[in-house]
Amino acid sequence: MIDPKLLNKFIKVCERAAFGASKFKGKNDKIAADKAAVDEMRSELNKIDINGKVVIGEGEMDEAPMLYIGEKVGTGKGENLDIAVDPLEGTNFAAKNLPNAISVMAVAKKGCLLSAPDTYMEKIAIGAGYPNNIIDLDNTVEKNIELLAEAKGSKPENLTACVLKRSRHDKIISSLTALKVKIKFINDGDVTGVISVVDKNLPIDIYLGIGGGPEGVLAAAALHCLGGQMQTRLVLKNNDEVNRAKILGITDFKKKYTISEMVKGDVIFCATGVTDGDILNGIIDKDNSFEANSFVLHKNQKISKKIKNILKKWH
Repeated sequence: MIDPKLLNKFIKVCERAAFGASKFKGKNDKIAADKAAVDEMRSELNKIDINGKVVIGEGEMDEAPMLYIGEKVGTGKGENLDIAVDPLEGTNFAAKNLPNAISVMAVAKKGCLLSAPDTYMEKIAIGAGYPNNIIDLDNTVEKNIELLAEAKGSKPENLTACVLKRSRHDKIISSLTALKVKIKFINDGDVTGVISVVDKNLPIDIYLGIGGGPEGVLAAAALHCLGGQMQTRLVLKNNDEVNRAKILGITDFKKKYTISEMVKGDVIFCATGVTDGDILNGIIDKDNSFEANSFVLHKNQKISKKIKNILKKWH
């Protein structure tokens, strides 16, 4: 089990990263917002007595500043931990002061998080309480929706699907529309999109589509704590992406991953709002302090809570 005393330290990592990004809300500079989040996250991680390694980083696809895959973080003393980070998920949201920008991370014991390259990933996810394996990436959209509706004792037209608004999803959108499924479109930030299927305050029944690989593992960490089902598969578009996957030890490029294959054992998951969103309120700036709202999970401690902290701007 991960030391429960580390939980508050990891929350602070996300709070400081979110605060860093919040300084650039609405300034139309997603690179500066991302860099501020990365710098704060790295600085806070390096204060913690852990022997940490970043196994899920961010940045290559966005040409952004990175906490890169393989980077060592922490003081080098303490537990050996694998860390997945997205210092600013929804860089465009932060830059344009739109909803659902968050700072997010997940922590597990060494070797317990899938090292996914910064490429695209097919995803499908539903909430808890359904029979195992009722969704499958190789099913048609129609079959997945029919099976889910049947499991709910409902009809397709009563379901709501969350889909990232991209032209690559036109076929999925057409199928959902023909089935009269309600669609909740998101413009960015598919960690929040996937997690929405297990949030009882949101009417989302299924998430489907192609998003970022690192975000897929982060979302799987949350669902590992909360229940729910998820299946993913890497989308490797060229030799460079295939080589990146090979470097991380991936040899079966068509493999479908379940949550238990992406995340094992105890997990801590933290997310802090940068801008107001569906799951979290954003950073609220005060004179010499700021208010941060976070969503926190610790699997083995059965912790699932939202917290609000007031922190000093300078420390």
